[in-house]
Amino acid sequence: MQRPSPAAAAAPGPAPGPADPRAAGEPEVGERRGRSSPEAASQGDGGAAPPAGDRPPRDGGAAPPAGDSPPPRPAAPRAPGEGRGEERSASHSTACGSPRARPRPARRPVAVDSSKARTSLEALKISLRQLNWREFPFGRRQPCDIYWHGVSFHDNDIFSGQVNKFPGMTEMVRKITLSRAVRIMQDLFPEEYNFYPRSWILPDEFQLFVAQVRMVKDGNPSWKPTFIVKPDGGCQGDGIYLIKDPSDIRLTGNLQNRPSVVQEYICKPLLIDKLKFDIRLYVLLKSLEPLEIYIAKDGLSRFCTEQYQEPNLKNLHHVFMHLTNYSLNIHSGNFIHSDNVNTGSKRTFSSILYRLSSKGIDIKKVWSDIISLVIKTIIALTPELKVFYQSDIPAGKPGPTCFQILGFDILLMKNLKPMLLEVNANPSMRIEHEQELSPGVFETVPSLVDEEVKVAVIRDTLRLMDPLKKKKSDNHFPDIFTDRKHRFPPVSGRVSPSKLHFSQLSVVRSQHFEKPLETREEPESDLTKHLGQERSLDPEANLPSICLKQVFPKYAKQFSYLRLVDKLAALFIRFLGIKGTTKLGPTGFRTFIRNCRLSSSSLTMASIDILYIDITRRWNSMGLDHRDSGMCLQAFVEAFFYLAQRKFKAPPLHKQVASLIDLCEHHLALLDEKRLVCSRTIPERRVTFGACRQEGLSLTPVVTTPTLPTRGNAAAKKLPYYRHPPF
Repeated sequence: MQRPSPAAAAAPGPAPGPADPRAAGEPEVGERRGRSSPEAASQGDGGAAPPAGDRPPRDGGAAPPAGDSPPPRPAAPRAPGEGRGEERSASHSTACGSPRARPRPARRPVAVDSSKARTSLEALKISLRQLNWREFPFGRRQPCDIYWHGVSFHDNDIFSGQVNKFPGMTEMVRKITLSRAVRIMQDLFPEEYNFYPRSWILPDEFQLFVAQVRMVKDGNPSWKPTFIVKPDGGCQGDGIYLIKDPSDIRLTGNLQNRPSVVQEYICKPLLIDKLKFDIRLYVLLKSLEPLEIYIAKDGLSRFCTEQYQEPNLKNLHHVFMHLTNYSLNIHSGNFIHSDNVNTGSKRTFSSILYRLSSKGIDIKKVWSDIISLVIKTIIALTPELKVFYQSDIPAGKPGPTCFQILGFDILLMKNLKPMLLEVNANPSMRIEHEQELSPGVFETVPSLVDEEVKVAVIRDTLRLMDPLKKKKSDNHFPDIFTDRKHRFPPVSGRVSPSKLHFSQLSVVRSQHFEKPLETREEPESDLTKHLGQERSLDPEANLPSICLKQVFPKYAKQFSYLRLVDKLAALFIRFLGIKGTTKLGPTGFRTFIRNCRLSSSSLTMASIDILYIDITRRWNSMGLDHRDSGMCLQAFVEAFFYLAQRKFKAPPLHKQVASLIDLCEHHLALLDEKRLVCSRTIPERRVTFGACRQEGLSLTPVVTTPTLPTRGNAAAKKLPYYRHPPF
């Protein structure tokens, strides 16, 4: 049988047809079987090669007579220049009598468990086929490399691999939890977090909402606001409505059982074709520690189906005018399904940017503001995500690593300022839609716009999370190229002409509006051949460039000052005490106060207990989960803010909080150092507890008794060894 070439062995897709054996520099079948060369006869065990008739026939057929060769098989069609390097190298090896180089073995395919993929299944299947990975739609007994879930992280029996969901993410991006997380950051940095509309939580803050609106109206009688009410657990536009006055809120019904968020409505959005639209951007949270964030270079723009007018009492209920949800507007008679990225009720975001660029708008500034919005929002979410993560996957126990694709819904105002509407933990990855053929009769139709954006996001997310990808060597170029001309050949010699073209959806240059770039023909150098062979062995060689752009830690220095609540989360997790819990008990809170030396004559431990009870009781009454009692992270943050304001009188709040964090970390570092000294310094047969008792530490004996040398003799005496139990 013919041995495949390295390019054919590594290339994905169907295997090519049979090729002429002489084209690869190999002897014909007849030469290998019947006409053995003298070199072949002299090799091996020293015996002569057996005649062809003595060999058993293959495939059950008769053996060809000696000296006769079968008719040559037709060669498979081949692109110009393909395989020439292999031909020359193989012919050279055969002529010199040296053994022919074996092809590099192909790596095993990545195993992906898609048994819980649900709505993203079709886009995932296309991505796996493009990557030539192996899918297990019903799971398997052996561990997989990647587990793709459709809704949330809900498998406790996964002890390895990677899961595409973070524990607690679904709870974190609910409208109420997101509003509270952003509100904490607005208290610390009001200017940096002004991209989120002012919000109130119902029914807990209904009276506060009424009082604040009345106060603003009294100070500015010309202010005529509009508010939008969103149910906490709602999705796809369910239960959303607009009001002009707080008295219009629908207090009847199940408001107590279904809390909501009321926000100030953005009345002056940017319009395209006189229609309101929003942007769905896909963000990859690759890891929490260290924090890694990627943003897709393209997204979706979802349009309303009725021309926009500023809200008034007559059009408040026109959902096709004010709400951009795709699941609502698809039922409008004006909804336009289009396979063109520049038209229709759903378009690509890059087509919108190109249109803005043609009007002279600085789209780099728009992208910069969007990236800043995404990073700041993730920074607001990560503290509580870390608490959920350590609860479901405690440190030191086997468990998977996590990543997740988030859907950011962003609205551009008339002045091009981006505003965050909401974050979706499970953005729809469907690449088809239902089209009504006749009343009550629907047909599933593929959506090319969705497929172009969503398949690229899933595929390139998998490429970034590839567990089998080897790190590229720093010394990629051969040592023989020492001069600059050969070490850095022309771009046209290193990159294929197709990759020199901009994408069809490029913002600045698009194939719709410009001719393809012309590239000069350069002589083929040895380095070009070397890189071509490397690309032929790479399973991703034929894939486009990754559509996900890293924004963090790339821009970490610009946003590091915002991560104060991350440090509070680290303090909170340290004093949780029991692994697997997400709430801090009264003992843990008292230990935190004592170890950080925050109590004083004006702030006694009795007042600390009262503070804990008041804040915990109020937050537990507002929470939806009453299974665990104790102080949640957001309640701990509120208590910490109160202590910072008591300890440091000079505002602003973020400086007070930063000063108290530094003080706590200083005392905890000293405490850790003293514990280390106490655990190592043990006198002969006597243990001095004085230094430890001054810190209020309870010491517990350890079963192990290490042997310590003494001055009197060389023999060692066994003494009880003490250390402080870790938090």
